[in-house]
Formats: sequence, C-alpha cells, structure tokens
Amino acid sequence: MAAQYSIEGATAKGIAASVERGVAEGGLAPGDALPPVRRLADGLGVSPGTVATAYKELRRRGLVVTRGRGGTVVAGAPPVASRRPPRVPDGLVDLADGHPDPAFLPVLRPPAAVTPVYGSHRAAPRLAALEELTRTWFRRDGVPARHVTFAHGALDCVARLLSTELRPGDAVAVEDPGFHHLLDLVPALGLRTVPVTVDGEGLVPDALRAALRGGVRAVVCSPRGQCPTGAFFTRSRRDELVAVLREFPEVLVVEDDHNAEVGGAAAYTLAAAGLDRWAQVRTVSKHLGVDLRWAGVACDATTLARHDGRMLMTSGWVSHVLQETVVDLFTDGAVRALVAAGEEAYAERRAALIDALGAYRIRAVGASGLNVWVPVRGESDVVNGLRTRGWWVAAGARFRIASPPAVRITTATLAPADAVRLAADFAEALGDGQATYGG
Repeated sequence: MAAQYSIEGATAKGIAASVERGVAEGGLAPGDALPPVRRLADGLGVSPGTVATAYKELRRRGLVVTRGRGGTVVAGAPPVASRRPPRVPDGLVDLADGHPDPAFLPVLRPPAAVTPVYGSHRAAPRLAALEELTRTWFRRDGVPARHVTFAHGALDCVARLLSTELRPGDAVAVEDPGFHHLLDLVPALGLRTVPVTVDGEGLVPDALRAALRGGVRAVVCSPRGQCPTGAFFTRSRRDELVAVLREFPEVLVVEDDHNAEVGGAAAYTLAAAGLDRWAQVRTVSKHLGVDLRWAGVACDATTLARHDGRMLMTSGWVSHVLQETVVDLFTDGAVRALVAAGEEAYAERRAALIDALGAYRIRAVGASGLNVWVPVRGESDVVNGLRTRGWWVAAGARFRIASPPAVRITTATLAPADAVRLAADFAEALGDGQATYGG
C-alpha cells in the first residue's frame, strides 16, 4: 500500500469509501497492496468480518482484485480513476493514438435546421432511413439484420450488453493482446477478464475452448482490424471458432467490427454463423469521424430486447440530429469514395512499415486495421529509445494480460518514406539492428 495513504472507517461502508477516495485522489495507485484483513481490522479497531465485507464490495465494483498469496491490490484500471493517454511531448511524431488520418475523414455537416419536437423520441428512437441503411450495411457482409438498434459507440453498446447479461463476478473472455479500453471496462463493470490468445487469424480455438470450459458467460472479439495486432478471421478460422461456440449456446458472443470500412480485410464473422446469442456492433469513428458517437448493432431478439430495455431507462435514444448527420454521410457518393481511398492508403502504410522493419530482421504484424504490433524484449527501452529519436509509440503493456511484450505503432498517418526512417531508428533503439525477440 502507498505509505502516504491511511485507510479509515468504522464500518464496511466507511472503509470501502476511504479506499475509493484514495484511488480517486491518487493516494492509492493501480497495483498498490491493501493491508491484510486482520491487520487493517486491528488498526481500525473493527472486526475482521467488517474489513472482509468492505474488500468484497470493492472487488464487486472492480476497484480491487485479489491475487491469492499476493493479497488484495488496487485494480489496474479502477472505475474511479481514468487511464487517459499521456500528453504527447512537444516535437514528437504521435504514432500512439490509434486514430484515423483526418485527410480521409469527411467534413461533418449536421442538419441546418432542427425542428423542435414535443416530448421525447422514446416511442420512436430510430430514424427509419438510418435503420434501413444499417440493415443494408450488415447484410452486405452476411450478418443477419432482422433485429438492429443503435448505441452511442462500441464501448457504450458492449457495456450495456454485458451489464444486462451478466452479474458481478461473472467472467468475460477477451482477446490477449486486446483493445485496452475494453480491458479497462470489463473489471469496471465488476466482471472478470479471461484472456484468450490471439494469433494472425484472431482468437485461437483451443484457447477459446479452455476459457468457455472455465465458465465464461460472454466473449468479446473483433473479426478484423483487431486492436492492437491487426489480426482478422479467415474463413477456416471463423468456422473453427463457430464449432467451439456451438458447444456453449448460452454464451453471448459480441463482435466489435469497428474497422468494417477501413480494415482492409474480408468479413468472415461469427455473427453470420447463426449462433443462438450474438451481437455485432459497428461504429463510424474510424471512417466518418471520431466525434460521431454512433454505432449500429445487429443481434438476436433476446439481446435486442435487453439492450433497448436498458437504454430506454437511461439515455432513451441516440440524438436524432446525430442520426440525420450519419444518414447524409452514408448516402453521399463523395464520402464513400473518400473512405475507399483511406482504406487503400492505410493498407499501403501498414505494409510499408512492416516491410521496412523486416529489412532489419524485426518481425511486425498488422494485416488489417490502423496499427502495427511489434514484439520486443523490453517495451520501456524501445518506447524511450524512439522518444529520443522523435517518435511517440505506445507500450504494449496497456493492451496485454498474459501475452508477451510488444509496442503498438499507429500507421494511419505514417507516410511510406517516413516508415523507412522509423524502421532505422527502431533498429538503433534495439541495438544497432541486431536480430531481436520474434525476429
């Protein structure tokens, strides 16, 4: 435990609140150990049962985790503390953010006039025009679209699906390495993450089967443009995964196809396989703009009812002004051409960096999406070495649970000529271009 912070309280509620304040204010940092139950009880003059109850509540809410003999520690991403990305130092080229190139994003033009309405849109939350466009979008890739709905983005949708389907303490299978915001979200919901190994074709079937046999209640994955590795499902891998999932029909399978338009890979989705419980969510952030907080969702009837029932009680609907903006972008031929040009450019830029690194015998992967994943021995050494040479890349630790170290490089804005220079600097940071881990 951080030496400067003392836990207080005479009741389980008070002790839990004290720990939460410590986390929120920075007195307790991720990984800091809390005192053993009996020691803290003696120090506060309460019973061990009172402290145990406080710790149980903190675990339920995702603030702390228990590591067996390692004791109880503050969670890596507790829900009262934000893991916002650090500010990029002046003068560095930012290749860590995971965002698309603004040159391939359209100018957003909300409706010029918005007519006032009486009451709310709860009775008719979805614009008919956007609902039909959404059905067409999913059907293009073989995803059943009888039941569709909207959300405020992928994570908003995933959070709602998991919170209506699961209970605190339930387990969720996630990709490892995987999307860092999802890895933060799951424990924040009071759920347990179970890592599933990812290779170049996505989830590894044997690893998924092991997770399912261990009792996971939901699976969250990406069919293409996987973050951070760029993996995508091939037809054969998709079929293998479907065979595994059919053994566990009660498990909810959520696909995050956030790179549907710019991933640079064909769609072989689990959502098209006729599973009992499934949902696929697609956002427009990567190809229409990060400020468009809208997502389309296709799912089974039960999942639809649970998602929309929860939304009805909270935000109610996605702004119709936002929906009209998305309709206009979806139906604009010039926008479609711009998006297609972006997808082509992203593929070229990924390949350019992978090839440039390969010239130094540095293995990198990134078959789809906006990033390249480079296995290394020491993440900090590489990140700091590149920083001294003018580059800002992301350490892989924030994307990993049990997988080996690596760094993630966003190539969306990296011109091929600059990729050559980056590769040379990367090789120097590793040690004069010698063969490295994974090489």
